[in-house]
Amino acid sequence: MPLIRGDGVRLYAEETGTGHPIVWLHEFAADYRTWEAQVRRFSRSHRCITYNARGYPPSEVPQNDSDYTFEREREDLRAVLDSFGIERAHVVGLSMGAYTGLMFAMRHPERVTSLLFASGGSGAFGDTREAFLSEVRAAAEAMIEHGMEAAADGIAAGATRVQLQNKDRRGWEEFRQYLSEHSAVGSGMTMRNFQGGRPSLYDFEAELRQLDVPVLLAVGDEDDPVIETNIFLKRVLPRAGLWIAPRTGHGINLEEPAAFNQMAADFFGAVESKQWTRRDPRATPANPMLGGARPGS
Repeated sequence: MPLIRGDGVRLYAEETGTGHPIVWLHEFAADYRTWEAQVRRFSRSHRCITYNARGYPPSEVPQNDSDYTFEREREDLRAVLDSFGIERAHVVGLSMGAYTGLMFAMRHPERVTSLLFASGGSGAFGDTREAFLSEVRAAAEAMIEHGMEAAADGIAAGATRVQLQNKDRRGWEEFRQYLSEHSAVGSGMTMRNFQGGRPSLYDFEAELRQLDVPVLLAVGDEDDPVIETNIFLKRVLPRAGLWIAPRTGHGINLEEPAAFNQMAADFFGAVESKQWTRRDPRATPANPMLGGARPGS
């Protein structure tokens, strides 16, 4: 499979199927393999592209902190599209990948057919941001010092991961195994610089209000660190819908693959048939307590 050169860094990518392209962007604790249930479903009707972010073998692992900024990750997506000759695609991102997809949609909206923003927004909320950044810095150093085998145990048993463990032990063990195989340097530098250095999504409110791209926000109702941010995004993005999976944590595509795939298929279908329109201004109530109606009406 091709090694794509993104800003001097080689990226491993895979292509499956034909049709309108979908690019799948993995989360911090995952890699291209964790989209398998989605690729098997959507490669029947679409051209599916998966790739590993920089720092995730078999993609190259740069050794400098400056190679792991959110801007570089954003432009890696552009390099992937260019390398496959894709002008426009559905972009699906989970968590870290969701952030990259949203940044790409704001910078290159003409290249995004739609954005499925799944489990995104951790660390954005103002009241908890400093605590989040402190945890990120500590986690990055621990990965680099102690390796990914030790890190995998903590991450895979985290508060938003135990849902997968309880629902699908076999799937959870596979997820944990993949995570333990990641590069400690690549993951640590990604954690320190991408996760810890990216701006809060709340900083982009003005730009988000102008983003004329179909967006579907997808979140598990037990993924507490991101729920409020997704409600914020629903309120500011003019073409956004919000889908919430009950009793579900962070790895929403792994926990509920059938529901996730159906939701994504419905979204892509609505976008491709031009039915995913902007929010009707009448659905934005001036007074939420009154549902937008005037007293006595």
